[in-house]
This record gives sequence, C-alpha cells and structure tokens, in this order.
Amino acid sequence: MTAPTPAEVLQQHLIDPEICIRCNTCEETCPVDAVTHDSRNYVVDPAKCNFCNACLPPCPTGSIDNWRTVLRSEAYTVAEQLEWDELPAPKVLDVPADAAAVDATPASTAAAAPEDVPATHDAVAGSQVPPWSAAHPYVNLYTHRNPVTATVAGNYRVTEPGTDSDTHHIVLDFGATPFPVLEGQSLGILPPGTDEHGRAHHARQYSIASPRDGERPGYNNVSLTVKRVTVDHAGQPVRGVASNYLCDLEKGDTVRVVGPFGASFLMPNHAAANLMMICTGTGSAPMRAMTERRRRRRDRGEGGRLMLFFGARTREELPYFGPLMNLPADFIDINFAFSRTVGEPKRYVQDAMRARADDVAVLLRDANTHIYVCGLKGMEAGVLDALRDIAGTNGIDWPDLHAQMKREGRLHLETY
Repeated sequence: MTAPTPAEVLQQHLIDPEICIRCNTCEETCPVDAVTHDSRNYVVDPAKCNFCNACLPPCPTGSIDNWRTVLRSEAYTVAEQLEWDELPAPKVLDVPADAAAVDATPASTAAAAPEDVPATHDAVAGSQVPPWSAAHPYVNLYTHRNPVTATVAGNYRVTEPGTDSDTHHIVLDFGATPFPVLEGQSLGILPPGTDEHGRAHHARQYSIASPRDGERPGYNNVSLTVKRVTVDHAGQPVRGVASNYLCDLEKGDTVRVVGPFGASFLMPNHAAANLMMICTGTGSAPMRAMTERRRRRRDRGEGGRLMLFFGARTREELPYFGPLMNLPADFIDINFAFSRTVGEPKRYVQDAMRARADDVAVLLRDANTHIYVCGLKGMEAGVLDALRDIAGTNGIDWPDLHAQMKREGRLHLETY
C-alpha cells in the first residue's frame, strides 16, 4: 500500500497592505513574477514564490518582509490577499507529525536563492545599501492606521504659468510631532475620500525636497515637489487623486501623512563625497534636498563636487529653474536637457551626460563619487547605457565598476 503524502508546511511570503505604499519596486524586482497587484493591493503568489528574497532590499517601507506559517494546502490565495485591508493574525498551526517543511526560513535569515535565480544584489541595477557615511534613517514611524497630521505652510507653483506641467512646491509643518527625515527619503500622503470600491485611498509616495533640518532651517517641516496629474501614461485624460488634492491645498489646510520611507537612497555625509545627480521633472526633489544640504554646509569644508543633469520637456516646464540659475557655478555644475524646445533637436539627460563625457569619467574614477538617478522609469536604461559608454571610451571597466558601486552604496536608482 502507498503511504500517504505528508502535509507540506509553507512559510508563506505576504505583503502588509497597511504599510505598503504601492511603489511597485517588489513587482519590478521579482525574478519569477511572483508579485502581482490590482488597484488596491500588492500580493505574492504562493505558487510562484521561491523565497529568493530579491524583493526585500528595494522595498522602502518594509511591508514586503512579512511571513505566515501555513499548510501548503491552506496557503492564502492571490484572490484572498487582494481583498485584505490588513494582514491576518498568525494561525495556531496543528502540524501533522509527518509534515514536510517546504520552506521554514523567514526573510530575516536571507535564504539563498536557487541557482537559476539572480542573487539579490544582481536582481536590480542600483545599490540596495546606503553609503557608508549616511546618517541612520528612521522609517515607518507613522502608518495608515496611525498617520500624523501636518499643516500646509506654503504651496507655490514652480513651473511657468501656462505650461502643461503644473508643478508645485508644498511645505508641510509637523509642529511638535517628531518627523525626522534624511535627504533621499520619501513620505506618503493619504488623500481624503474613498476609491471605486468604497475603501479609503491608499497612500501616495512623494520624495522629500528639503534637507534634514527642514525647508526652513531649524523648523520641523518638509517640502514636496508635486506635479498635477491630468493625463495617464497613454495620454488619456485622468485626474490624479493625490496630486490634484495636494496642488489645490491652501495655507493652513491639514493633511494626513505616513512614513518616512527609504533606507538606502540616502546622501553620504563625508566631506569629500562627490554627488552626480541625474533627474527629470519631479525626480528633482531628492536632488534639491541634497543640494540644499550641501549649500548650507558649504562653509564647513564639504568640498566634494556636485554635478547635476536635469531634464524636462522645455525650460518653462523645468521645476526650480530660477533658483537653480542663482546657484554659483563653482558650487554646482548644472547641465540641462530639453526634449521639446521648438526648433531644437530633442535632448535627454543621457545626451547631456555624453556631452560632458570627460568630466563624467573623472568622477567615475573617483571612489568618493555617488550617483543618484530619479525620474520616470524610461530614463533608467538610457542613463546606464550612457555611463557604460562613457566608461568604455575612457578605459574604465564598467561591469566591474557598476558591481562595485552597487556593493558600496554608490549607485542609486529611484524611478517610477
């Protein structure tokens, strides 16, 4: 007689819907397409997940690092997870004596990936560790369940009137409530109202545009760079829930905030650090924070080079154009790229980088150089190709340097 098949015990990988900010990094990173989502939740398919843990380091909130011990036959399905508003409580599992463990290794022990799956550090193009000199970040101090209330201290348009890019600089004041942040971190905004399912809106993530000591030095406030969304990626009319809410706020209004988020896309603190910053549109927010931090500390001997490549469709649609032009040339090396200037050829940030190839190569050779890329997802491949080409034409082994910079927390990509 054939012996019965023993029950299988599964350490099921789950995503906490209360903390998740729907940034899509987990789905983009997963090498086996085990992560999926709908309009409400991001979830892990237990039939596909192989516990390689590649999705863990990129998650800015830690919502990805949740596990439940279940019988394989009773694993939570994708359909069930998509309906959750919070994680289920751990089950008291009555494990049969002959049960076989499919995987009992929680994420914190970093299980090794199968040989046919890229290792975690190879699954993404950028660093998943912060610079060695970065300050310690605080994350997830406030969640969907216990958000903090901030007051709008200012709301200013930072692109030219009459352009399609209605981008605002919004200052939020937290009063006496602690909200410590570092350059490169982000926060989440909880818009009022409900979605098409009648459920409260989930948080939308925005990079912080001010340095750690506040938009106004010594004050407990932060700034955001927010573009009003009026069309989707296909060019169809749409009204962005959070962006329109934020752009319409007036001084004195209050907003609900969660976070902060982000533990790797952080600014180095050592004085010799060079910053090469590459961004488009509202991707300028963390670059503004880092530049302002360095400007405020310029008289303290922080003399590393600052080099900025900033792209937009036109000069009028580039946020902060006026303030950028007022920064001294011996403080920051600014290079603009405009793709829709009438009568001019299309120019993107990677084109501007190639035009400055010799200077970029000098920075690539310097072990103190840290590269930050932020903006639309489509720019990522072009920037990496430009770095590879510039390195190659200057006798630099880009594959080796790329791997080294990732290991050392010196190449950070935050695209969306």
